[in-house]
Amino acid sequence: MPEEPEVENAELEERREEAEGRSLLRAIALSTALLAALAAVAALYAGGTVNEALVLKTEATQLESEASDQWAAYQAKGIKGTIQSAIEATWLAAGKQPPPDLAEERDRYAREQAELARFAHEKEAARDTRSAQAEHLLHQHHRFADSVALFQVAIALGAVAALTRISLVWVCSLLVGLGSAALFFLTIF
Repeated sequence: MPEEPEVENAELEERREEAEGRSLLRAIALSTALLAALAAVAALYAGGTVNEALVLKTEATQLESEASDQWAAYQAKGIKGTIQSAIEATWLAAGKQPPPDLAEERDRYAREQAELARFAHEKEAARDTRSAQAEHLLHQHHRFADSVALFQVAIALGAVAALTRISLVWVCSLLVGLGSAALFFLTIF
């Protein structure tokens, strides 16, 4: 008779250990699933911010091109004004009074040049704004990408913990996951 209770105790102990193992596996599975969901959301944010940054960089490049066009027109007006001044100087060197429309044209070119410079500066300011916004988004993208990488490490540690049933590895998985979640949420807000 003394042997029977020992078998039952051993069997009960085995069942208890098996139940604890299932409980640990269930906790690991749930935490890993949560980490995977957060990793997916972080990956979406990372992709969204880099796409938006690329759009802003493209707009900045377009604005740079437009500003360059304005500066080219500015230079052309300056050359035309200089030509008008040279024609005027030729008339004066010949001892004759230059036609009045030469001075009017030179002044018109100067006014147009000032207007073109204003437009070019506006385009450059808009370019700088878009470029700064893109840089900010790229910085956010890198932080989101870092959080995705950390989530993946936490998920891998969770898989190792499930296979080895070592709770310390699972705790490490949770800590890395918590760190990546903190990085993710700090980047959002």
